[in-house]
Amino acid sequence: MSARRTVWLGRTVRTVSGLGVVALVAAVVAAGVRLPDQDTAAPLDGTVVDVPPGTVTLTCPGPLILPDSTGDKAFDPTPVAPIFSLVAAAASSAGGSVAPAAGGDAVATLAPGSSAARVTPTAPLVVRAEPTEVAARVAASVGSVVTAGDLRGLSAASCQRPTTDAWLVGGATDLSSTAQLVIAAAGSTPAEVTVAVYGPSGKVDLSASHYLVAPGAQRVVVLGAVAPEQRRVAVRVTATGGAITTYLQDSALDGFTPLGTDLVVPGSAPAKHQVVPGLSVVAADVDSPLAGALRLMVTGKKATTAHVQLLGPDGVQDLPGAQEIELAPGEVTDVPLGGLPAGAYTAVIDADRAVVASGLVARAGAATSVDPAPSRERAWVPSTTAGVSGIVTVPGGTRGVLVATAVGEAGSATGTLRAIGSDGRVLAERQVSVPAGTTGSWVADTLVGTGTVVPGKQGTATPGVTVAALELVPDDGPTTLAWALVADVARPDGTLVSVLSPVPADPASAAVTVRQDPRVGTR
Repeated sequence: MSARRTVWLGRTVRTVSGLGVVALVAAVVAAGVRLPDQDTAAPLDGTVVDVPPGTVTLTCPGPLILPDSTGDKAFDPTPVAPIFSLVAAAASSAGGSVAPAAGGDAVATLAPGSSAARVTPTAPLVVRAEPTEVAARVAASVGSVVTAGDLRGLSAASCQRPTTDAWLVGGATDLSSTAQLVIAAAGSTPAEVTVAVYGPSGKVDLSASHYLVAPGAQRVVVLGAVAPEQRRVAVRVTATGGAITTYLQDSALDGFTPLGTDLVVPGSAPAKHQVVPGLSVVAADVDSPLAGALRLMVTGKKATTAHVQLLGPDGVQDLPGAQEIELAPGEVTDVPLGGLPAGAYTAVIDADRAVVASGLVARAGAATSVDPAPSRERAWVPSTTAGVSGIVTVPGGTRGVLVATAVGEAGSATGTLRAIGSDGRVLAERQVSVPAGTTGSWVADTLVGTGTVVPGKQGTATPGVTVAALELVPDDGPTTLAWALVADVARPDGTLVSVLSPVPADPASAAVTVRQDPRVGTR
């Protein structure tokens, strides 16, 4: 559907400069001409003018923020260096670049058409892709693999389009947790940023909440310093003056035992209907730290009841005691996902008031040489919008698993899937069909084939062929696809995991309606 806006122009339907406006007003006043009142002016038909697509810009998280060294090699918080990479891919563009967010020469380019690039950044990067006759279809992601130390885990996220309002639902600031909020000014003007933090007891009174971020720069806010002792948090970041991107680096420790590190990224805006795809859970009891959870919060001033459905491989799966959840205004609530059979799920949340939502999944690790207690890994899962086309790239050095759910009550959800190789070529274009209320999962490298992709039918990977990105275009209909990418790294001491949302595609076209302003002119 085309995106439209209305623009009021003067009688000659043209752009008037600031000096022209001043001169026009002066002439009208000198002549004693009366301008018509807006409420008495007759409505006028407008002309729809197509607006050409612009450059797509994605801002990517930078390398992990490392903890300070203790000076004792036996207790070094980062005994191994993180392996950090960025993967960018375009399904269609007139070319693009990957460059430092702070400015400077490009470190990689995207060729026109279908293309891909991989780089090892040392600073935050920006991906730009130019349009053809339509907007470029492009995505990028970053991934950090840390195999030992305080930040052990896979921390990965898709790069973001700039915004002025973002909700980060995840993390904590209690004594075992570290939450570092990173805010980047993505435009050419400074951004005046306001941060609001919500915890288990409601909105937190912050010691500081307003920040100024220079163009191309980023600001790091240690949430534990401004909102301490919150077992669970949701953060709203708003900006004026300039657009921003933001994420939360979340990590936890139990003594010397790492409990996982990940990046909390913005999910869907507050809404009465939320979808959280990509909940890849292991079998665990309700009270197990491996159970995972849903995190929910009503954003308004009144309480609500949230109704939760989990859509899994075998259809709707009940979560005992959690079908209806009472939510107090501004209070962050976690709902354990224990008791579910292992597999991939999508949570569908409905409420009579706007809520925000996310998910958390966990994996077991092994004991370390410093601490005999087994480590853990965890990943935050953002909410998304069902039925939206997009692209997601597979973080470097990981295995990607596509998770797609048919959100609806009847029939099947269908769409077109394209697999893009590491050299930028489209390796396969296939149809996807998922029965309503169910979830399917497929290893990305096995999707290079023919025929319709359906749940329960796994293909075979082709030696030497690697899928770098997936593009999924859901078909319209009452039952539609919600999807995400689960990335993991299998290791002897346990699997590292992260969940990425696709980068939504721009609208196919945009248009503005140009109308004469009835207040300009004489009677």
